Amino acid sequence: MPAEFIRLYEENPDPRRIREIAEILRNGGVVIYPTDTVYGMGCDITNQRAVERIAKIKGINPKKHKFSFICADLSDIAQYTRVITKPVFKMMKKAFPGPFTFILEASSQVPKILQMSKKTIGIRIPNHNVPRMLVQELGQPILTTSIHDEDDVVEYSTDPELIFEKYQHLVDVVIDGGYGQNVASTVLDCTGEEVELIREGLGQLEDIV
Repeated sequence: MPAEFIRLYEENPDPRRIREIAEILRNGGVVIYPTDTVYGMGCDITNQRAVERIAKIKGINPKKHKFSFICADLSDIAQYTRVITKPVFKMMKKAFPGPFTFILEASSQVPKILQMSKKTIGIRIPNHNVPRMLVQELGQPILTTSIHDEDDVVEYSTDPELIFEKYQHLVDVVIDGGYGQNVASTVLDCTGEEVELIREGLGQLEDIV
């Protein structure tokens, strides 16, 4: 059975549709959704079977791949991370919601399947209503991993209809939020004494330091 193709735009997402999709996530579904950067694929972080399903779709080892969470706001973050220093928290307040991923030390609340040997986790709060509303409705973060394109020039898939064509028999829902970006989030590793820029993306570092 092919996935549902649901149009949900950022300005005014249909709450009924958000509830439906959150219920699919709750029941172990895999969903593709828009963010403020590239399209992402995700599931409920506590559903091991769904996490393994995403790993299989992407051809990755869930124990070795660096996954990130999408949270609704900063209040969610404390549960899943260890101590955040004041300077890092100050940066996060400026960065979120926005196109940044902060790598932080994972707390024991992070499901073990998502913890690498270093026990870190990436945290995202995108500046986009659809994924944030899904997290709020679900009641906990969703795992997120980027949708890559097979084109040598275009790194990320931006057209939701083409994404649907490719993934309709692999996932449960593809959300059409219009064309996505072709630049991912800026990734900052905050697990050491100094914040380290891992990947320069859409987020401008000078805006948050």
